[in-house]
Amino acid sequence: MTATTNDARWAAARAGLVRGWLETKQSLREPGDVLWYFLMPVIFAVVLLFMRGSSLPGTEYELGAMVLPSIVGMSIGFGGLTGPAGTIATDREDGTLLRAKATPNGMIGYLFGKVVMFGSTTLISLALLIIPGLTVAGELRFDARTWMLLLMIFVLGMAATVPIGVALGSLFKTASQTGLLMLGSMALLVVSGIFYPLSALPTWLQWVGQAFPYYWLGLGARSAMLPPEMVTTEIGESWRTLEMFGVLGAWIVVGFVVAPIVLRRMTRRASGAAVAEARDRVMAQGW
Repeated sequence: MTATTNDARWAAARAGLVRGWLETKQSLREPGDVLWYFLMPVIFAVVLLFMRGSSLPGTEYELGAMVLPSIVGMSIGFGGLTGPAGTIATDREDGTLLRAKATPNGMIGYLFGKVVMFGSTTLISLALLIIPGLTVAGELRFDARTWMLLLMIFVLGMAATVPIGVALGSLFKTASQTGLLMLGSMALLVVSGIFYPLSALPTWLQWVGQAFPYYWLGLGARSAMLPPEMVTTEIGESWRTLEMFGVLGAWIVVGFVVAPIVLRRMTRRASGAAVAEARDRVMAQGW
């Protein structure tokens, strides 16, 4: 019985991978989505361009080189957390979630599909950010260790944030309300050491920042891309690599446990008639 259950779950996961790839290709055909993937990297590249020639206070190290890794970590978390949240209301209104609920282990496949989709699109945005960013942020290291660590951080970051984004997005009734989640994410960035060293903030704010993935993704990216001597700006003057993997791993477990439960409860009250009513309401609004 256990083996059969595990086989069914693996089959659902594989179906989710295929679904995620199909959704990625569909998203890349949407002009609005493609514009969004390009927009943020361009904005960050312009910010780095204005930082060119500026040094980190008290050092001769380029400010842009310090900020770029943090933006890489932030982009992973932002893409995984806020991206899925905006799709949940739409998937609920067009019946996608109802169909997933009716399929054995459908919620597992749904989550895997979202991880693949938003992982792929976030990877595109990261490439668009890093390539031009290298021209304005020198003194970064890019060796085999860097790329391996960045790959691990990317995979863990997507797995840690996408399920949480799905669970949070399910709490909103319409796609427009998910803007509140984006505002909350922006507030968390302030205390996550992305644009300002977390060690310079009050202790209680440091603890708040360390409770969420944003800080650890930024820390991991900095540990991969910055020279060893820059560790002095971090808490405890350490990259805390093991702690980073531990915290992100904990968020992965929480996300994949909580998200299916939340989604099943959300769709418990759904019906074909409710889906049709929601679709008619969206069409009446001119969406």
